[in-house]
Amino acid sequence: MRAWTVVAIVILLALSCGRTGSAEEESCREEKTDSVAACPGAGDLSSEAMRKADSVLSGLTLEQRVGQCFMPAIYADCNPPAMNRLRGYIADFHVGGIVLLKGDLRSAALMAGEGGALRVPMFIAIDAEWGLGMRLKDAPGFPRNGRIGAGADEDLLFDYGREVARECRRVGINMVLGPVVDVAENPHGVIGSRSFGSDPVRVADLGVAYAKGLESGGVVSVAKHFPGHGSPCGDSHVSLPVIRRSLNQLDSIDLYPFRSYIDAGLTGVMAGHLAVPAIDPESLPAAVSPVVIGDLLRGELGFNGLVLTDALNMGGAEGHDAAAAILAGADIVVAPADTEYEIKNVIEKVRSGELDARIIDERCRRILFHKFLIGMGKRDIVPLEGLREDVKGDSDSLYYRLSS
Repeated sequence: MRAWTVVAIVILLALSCGRTGSAEEESCREEKTDSVAACPGAGDLSSEAMRKADSVLSGLTLEQRVGQCFMPAIYADCNPPAMNRLRGYIADFHVGGIVLLKGDLRSAALMAGEGGALRVPMFIAIDAEWGLGMRLKDAPGFPRNGRIGAGADEDLLFDYGREVARECRRVGINMVLGPVVDVAENPHGVIGSRSFGSDPVRVADLGVAYAKGLESGGVVSVAKHFPGHGSPCGDSHVSLPVIRRSLNQLDSIDLYPFRSYIDAGLTGVMAGHLAVPAIDPESLPAAVSPVVIGDLLRGELGFNGLVLTDALNMGGAEGHDAAAAILAGADIVVAPADTEYEIKNVIEKVRSGELDARIIDERCRRILFHKFLIGMGKRDIVPLEGLREDVKGDSDSLYYRLSS
């Protein structure tokens, strides 16, 4: 069954895209201008980043390499228990990053400072789908994607991404789990106004422009939720939604924005907890499906950037562990329910031979490469004085432009 599905995907995408050459050649064929993403070996910047990645990787223990593949979630609250939890993630489990949940600017900056002072700095990520105000109560917010004015164009969305990147960097955040590039065709679907709308071309154009703005400002973008959460009614926070699309529908609607994002040379894709029978007959959640990540995303779409899972503590991922996600092709496991258990379980599987250590090395190398590519490792200090005023800047003007 799996072989038949892969053949079907190959034929469909070849016919619809008219693509030629290897996946690597295709993903590298467009010039990178403002994006922080680049293909390993293409240009001095990426070559230096890969050299640093290889050098650092060679000095890491197995525990440290596995830890780089994990990004637990933590509230942006600088109370002693939260800070101790963060320091434990760093000292005991060597995590490669954190995802900031609800909190405030000062707490976020303090937590970012803890992660930025390390020899191998952490990704500090946040779900800023409509600006930092989505998670941080004293930060500026912007209109939800679906409420952006009909006249918004790519230039405006690039400016929007660039401004969000500026605000993020002022706080010490270097990764945005966005844009949402799901095509919201289903009026009863859960994505709703998180999406740019029901037109795949508009979703692609605005989402890619926003992501380019983020990355031009030195912040990694992560398009979500692959292969597309716009059609099912179910909520993956609670259970596993099923995408009941044909291959043709998937290709022309759901995959269109992701293909545009990948062709633009951008950095991250988040695999959702979505069953896609037309692609994977086993109907595994995409985040743990070798067919969806390995065959489709990596193979046919030629994506060589970072693959993140959606939060592994969600109902849609129930019964599946971090090791399964890594084996399927994910680089970073986001928000497992029990970070300590999951890290120890992956380490044990490597030591027992159930999980090839070379897979961990490959994932870790890619993570390190992208960290060094955006300039992490310089140990920038985030000053707290004037933080709120600096972050706010002229955000009111941009809010008005987006709403018009």
